[in-house]
Amino acid sequence: MPRNRIFGAANIVLLIVCLMYLVTYIDRVNIATAGPVMQKELGLSAKDFGWAISAFAYPYAFFQIAGGWVGDKLGARWTLVMCGTIWSAATILIGFVEGLASLFAARVLLGIGEGAAFPTATRALSAWMPAGRRGWAQGITHSFARFGNAITPPLFAGLIALYSWRLAFVIVGALSFLWVLAWWWYFRDDPKTHSGITPGELALLPEVKPRLQGEKTPWGPLLRRMLPVTLTDFCYGWTLWVYISWMPSFFVHDYKLDLKNAAFFASAVLFAGVVGDTVGGLLSDYILKRTGSVATARVSVIVLGFLGAFAFTLPILFVHDLVTVAICLSGAFFFAELIVAPIWAVPMDIAPDYSGTASGFMNFGFGVAGMISPVVFGWIIDATGRWDYPFIASLGLLLLGALLAFTMHPDRKFETPSRMA
Repeated sequence: MPRNRIFGAANIVLLIVCLMYLVTYIDRVNIATAGPVMQKELGLSAKDFGWAISAFAYPYAFFQIAGGWVGDKLGARWTLVMCGTIWSAATILIGFVEGLASLFAARVLLGIGEGAAFPTATRALSAWMPAGRRGWAQGITHSFARFGNAITPPLFAGLIALYSWRLAFVIVGALSFLWVLAWWWYFRDDPKTHSGITPGELALLPEVKPRLQGEKTPWGPLLRRMLPVTLTDFCYGWTLWVYISWMPSFFVHDYKLDLKNAAFFASAVLFAGVVGDTVGGLLSDYILKRTGSVATARVSVIVLGFLGAFAFTLPILFVHDLVTVAICLSGAFFFAELIVAPIWAVPMDIAPDYSGTASGFMNFGFGVAGMISPVVFGWIIDATGRWDYPFIASLGLLLLGALLAFTMHPDRKFETPSRMA
């Protein structure tokens, strides 16, 4: 039986996609670590800073759908070259902002660049990953994203200490351009056209459908089919935005830690997500192998993630001990990240021919959560002075997400109206 080589073309493509998730998350969450010094120098309130964070999410949400569609039409290779160029330039520009308006504009540009990235990467993986490895592939790629979350606080705090917050953005943005060059050089949309792939590897991969250039995208039917997945992803996204937007500031303001120690605790909490992403993917694929049921493999892990995150967030209502709260936040984030791999595998399960557009519809929910939640968090903090309230506000949505997961039905393949006729 054919096997994937450890250093085969498919695994190298997966590694480069993993590095994309790492780079994009460093570029999008570094502002959380720089937040305290940026707010002081630029004269921004918590609410102002919340608006700046949320500015990323407006174009990010829109380009989930538009960018996923472009990825289906144009192909993942050139779509991600364009996206990477934009988000790298935007990261550099943040180092030159002078106030809320210019920071807002730079974050908007960053959202434009990153908006199409994950749906397009899903399109790429649908061609380069066998069905039985989709959960694991989504888990490992998103674990790199959470690794980016985890290493960004100490990494960015170190760059700020060595240079300045402005130069830190310039350095990280310049390094992001290196990923763009690697992607352009190595990736091909159709594995059959890649010079490094073997017949054994090709035998494991699905047949790649030609780009959808001459075929109309079934927007309405696909939107209706993906809507339950979008709503479920919104509930997950609301919780994630708490962690990636406010974690260092939470430890600085609520526990009076300096930036170095706050970065350490934030990194420890976020590192739990690295483990959660990987475990979620492995667990989902294991259940699929044992049961043969896509619905059981995806939905059960997602529900476990929501309920586990709820259970570990609840004690924050009653405890203020630093270590105990850090442990609870780590447990909650671990369980929340169990959700990621199976929910990103769902668009490939439901609509493999339109996986870019379908995953864009799904992650639109995450983008909408990003539009609303940082502003709400900032308003709550300014109004109450309590930095734990944003975490508590997530409890209801965690329970709602667990219920909505049962409405996704990933075992029901999407069929276009023309094919159903």
